[in-house]
Amino acid sequence: MTPRRETVADRIISTMAGEERRRSHRVIIRVPVRLEIALRGEDVVVSAVTVAVNIHGAMVVCPRQLEAGTELVIRNERTQEQCTARVTRTPRESPEGYLIPIEFTSKSPKFWQITFPPSNWKASDS
Repeated sequence: MTPRRETVADRIISTMAGEERRRSHRVIIRVPVRLEIALRGEDVVVSAVTVAVNIHGAMVVCPRQLEAGTELVIRNERTQEQCTARVTRTPRESPEGYLIPIEFTSKSPKFWQITFPPSNWKASDS
């Protein structure tokens, strides 16, 4: 039997063991986004999709690698809402593209238009 190929969602879920160290819970959801970046004086727009979101930002899959510290504007393509953000660490390559961790410049609990679990929520072990 051929082993199943690891997906982006598998990678996100496998890192959730550290969830209790996070400032807010992540929700696994695919939301189309547009990243607007100024690179070498040129405005660049890149389409991407989230794999996990929280009130502080998201993990996105993007066809283009962005350096840690890159400042950008992220636009939720479902609502057209936008927010300033930055890449928090070096992206990792995956079969679907680059996994890029993005943090909003300020907490934005309504940006994704979803309800997040309460801060004292714990996943059951079942």
